[in-house]
Amino acid sequence: MTKPALDNHTALSAAQVAELRHYYYQMVLMRRFEERTNEMYVKAKIGGYCHLNLGEEATIVGLMAALKPEDYIFTNYREHGYILARGVAPGPIMAELFGRETGVSGGRGGSMHLFDVSKGFMGGYAIVGGQVPLAVGAAYALRYQEQPGVVVAQMGDASTNIGAFYESLNLAKLWKCPVLFFIVNNGYGMGSTVEMGSSEPDLWKKGASFRVHGEQVDGTDVLAVRDAVRRLRDHAEATGEPAILDVVSFRFRGHSVIDADRYRDAEEVRQGREQHDPLRHYATWLQDHALADDAWFATLAEQVEREVQEAIDFANAGPDPKIEDIFTYMYASPVPNTPGPEAARRLL
Repeated sequence: MTKPALDNHTALSAAQVAELRHYYYQMVLMRRFEERTNEMYVKAKIGGYCHLNLGEEATIVGLMAALKPEDYIFTNYREHGYILARGVAPGPIMAELFGRETGVSGGRGGSMHLFDVSKGFMGGYAIVGGQVPLAVGAAYALRYQEQPGVVVAQMGDASTNIGAFYESLNLAKLWKCPVLFFIVNNGYGMGSTVEMGSSEPDLWKKGASFRVHGEQVDGTDVLAVRDAVRRLRDHAEATGEPAILDVVSFRFRGHSVIDADRYRDAEEVRQGREQHDPLRHYATWLQDHALADDAWFATLAEQVEREVQEAIDFANAGPDPKIEDIFTYMYASPVPNTPGPEAARRLL
C-alpha cells in the first residue's frame, strides 16, 4: 500500500492532522457498526437481507472524503458505511435496520434502502445495477440545469456484467454527464469470482468501447482512493466527462450475513484479512508518521464503542411504523380514495 510520504520537512497544520485522524475514526466506527449489526441480525433485531461493509472501510471513507456537499451518490444494497461516512448519525441508520419509524427511511426501507436526500444520499438499491441508470439520469439533470456537483454511481463488480451498465456508459459519454462509476471490486459477485463472471476481469477497461476513461486503485488505501476520486470528480464537473474507478478491496465476510462463504478457501480468507485489513494498515501509517499513539487509539475505541451502543439503544427505543401509514410515500401522498386504517388492516 502506497501513501504520500511525510518527511521531516513536511509540516501539517492542526486541521490536516485532524482530518487524517478523522478518516481513521470513520473507519473504526464503520467496522464496529457492522460488527454490531451482524450481532443484532443474529439476535433477530434486524430482518430481511443484510450486507456488510467489513473490509471495505478505506474504500468508503476515501470516496466520501473526496465528495462535496453538492454531490450525489447512488449505491447498491451494501451501503451502511456509505451513509455513515456521508455524515448521517448512526442512531437513525441502526433504527432503519431495526425497521423503526425513527429510521432514515421511516422503517420502510431496511438495510438495503437507506436514504437521506439532505445529504445527497439517494438510496441503496436492491436490484443489481438498478441504481446505475438513475445515477446517470441525475448527472444529466445537473448538466442540463447547469448546477454544480457530480454524481457517483457506486456498484459491485458483478454489476459491470449487466446490460444497463453499458447503456449507462454510452449515454453518460454521449450526453457529457458528470458521473463517476465507482466499482467496488471485492473479487466476488456473490459466490463467483470476477474472472469467472467477466471476460474482461480488468474492470476499469470496460468503458473503452465508449471512450470512457478508467483507472484502478488500491481500495485498502484510504488516501489513494481519496486522491483518485478528487481528481476524477473535479475533471467530471469541469468537463462533463464520465470515468470509471475500479477500487480493489477484500470482502471479510460472505456476500450477506446469512452467506456461509463456503465457496472461498478458509486460508484465502484468513490471509486476506491479515494482508488487506485497511484499519491495520492505516493505523500503522498514522503511528509511523507520529500522527497518533496508543493512548489516542484506545480513547477512540472507547468513544466508538459508546456511539455504536447508543445507536442500538436509540433503535431499540424507536416505535414501529403505524399501520394507518401503510400507504404513505407510495407514489404520492395523499393518494385519492386511499382505504382507511380498517381497510388497510384487512389487506394485511
